[in-house]
Amino acid sequence: MSVYKRLLKEKDDEYKEFQAKLVPNIDPSTIIGVRTPAMRAIAKEVFGSQERDEFLNELPHKYYEENLVHFFIVSMIKDFDETVQKTEAFLPYVDCWPVSDQATPKSFKKNHEKLLPYVKKWIASDEVYTARFGIRMLMNEYLGDDFKEEYLELVASKKGDDYYLKMMVAWYFATALAKRYDESVKYIEEKKLDDWVHKKAIQKAVESYRVSDEHKEYLKSFR
Repeated sequence: MSVYKRLLKEKDDEYKEFQAKLVPNIDPSTIIGVRTPAMRAIAKEVFGSQERDEFLNELPHKYYEENLVHFFIVSMIKDFDETVQKTEAFLPYVDCWPVSDQATPKSFKKNHEKLLPYVKKWIASDEVYTARFGIRMLMNEYLGDDFKEEYLELVASKKGDDYYLKMMVAWYFATALAKRYDESVKYIEEKKLDDWVHKKAIQKAVESYRVSDEHKEYLKSFR
């Protein structure tokens, strides 16, 4: 059974309407209306089947949910080189924030050194969702033990007018303020971010349970 037919079996019209409001920049007729747990279950099923490679090579897909299932499948691949190759083949077709945001390839976690040049390349891309994915990978994978201060500059210097790109930069800094406060707060103090991103990063940090009350009060003074 094709991925499309599997998705149709899980169709929920009310959820379709909800999704269409959540992702206003894509054509609502490309949304089937399938919940994430069902898509992940389908991805798991297809990953272990002979259908996998055929589906991954069928680009572009027609439906939003097919794109999500695609990235969920890629995220399950254990071999790092294959994961990167499949990710790079797919990124040009990512056209909205949920597809960019919901998949985190497992093989990336243990291959930070090999991954970094790709992350930098993705962030430098003119494609909004490729850059957004790159920033998210930097946020997910490199705010822990492998953190370097230069990564903050890499994100801060990413300019663009697209809402979803600016929101990702703000999200990165809000997360950095939770995990790497001493290094990242300088970007707020010195107003190194664009005004909109600056305010949004503070807002998200103030809303975060991972930022201390003392830090929140201090950040509010830079609104």
